[in-house]
Amino acid sequence: MNLKDLFQKRKSSKKQTAKNVAIGAGIGTAVGVAAGVLLAPKSGKETREDIANTTKKTLENVKEGLNVAKEKIEEIVKKENCSCDAAATEDSVTEKAEDAVDAE
Repeated sequence: MNLKDLFQKRKSSKKQTAKNVAIGAGIGTAVGVAAGVLLAPKSGKETREDIANTTKKTLENVKEGLNVAKEKIEEIVKKENCSCDAAATEDSVTEKAEDAVDAE
């Protein structure tokens, strides 16, 4: 396994972890909101208004959370790409050095 494969494996693992965290946060938020709204002692009209308002707020929070997760994933991918580029450069330099030594 070369260095590039190792970086790709780490990148894939980090993406999956970020995806799982985002999904878990969304599900947790939805369950908490539903329980809070349904267990509150209010009239039907007030409850429906609360559900509509809470749904809007929840969607905004989920979108914001997904944007944050997307930015972090992009940052990780960018770092990993730089690392892979550095590893490729290192391999290239090593090959050229070996070629120069063999030529002597």
